[in-house]
Amino acid sequence: MGFSRYVEVGRIVLISYGPNAGSLATVIDIVDQNKCLIDGPEEITGVSRQVIPYRRIALTDLTVKIQRNARAKQLKSAWKEGDVQAKWEGSSWAKKLEAKKKRSGLSDFDRFKVMVAKQQKSRIIAKKMKELKA
Repeated sequence: MGFSRYVEVGRIVLISYGPNAGSLATVIDIVDQNKCLIDGPEEITGVSRQVIPYRRIALTDLTVKIQRNARAKQLKSAWKEGDVQAKWEGSSWAKKLEAKKKRSGLSDFDRFKVMVAKQQKSRIIAKKMKELKA
């Protein structure tokens, strides 16, 4: 099975560290073996064009068809054409991040209510399974 995600022009990345952490961006150019040039498009993701090290990004499966050093207008049209934002929001990775964010915002009482609901659910499932076996 080899690698399926390579650092390439047009690859969509998730920024994992810094002020733009959690935002999507596109690789515009490869600077060297440790850094690449990324761009947002700014209106959609809020990420401006910048050089970032590879250790601060995570490669996604998504790509857009752009040329090296594409301008912001070309990048924005490629994002709209590829429907990148909708594809990302539909991915399991994005759903996990959203759930993690939602859970981190819960209060103690909210966490308690979730725990009780899970217990009730497991009791109902166990009762139904016992009925089915008998």
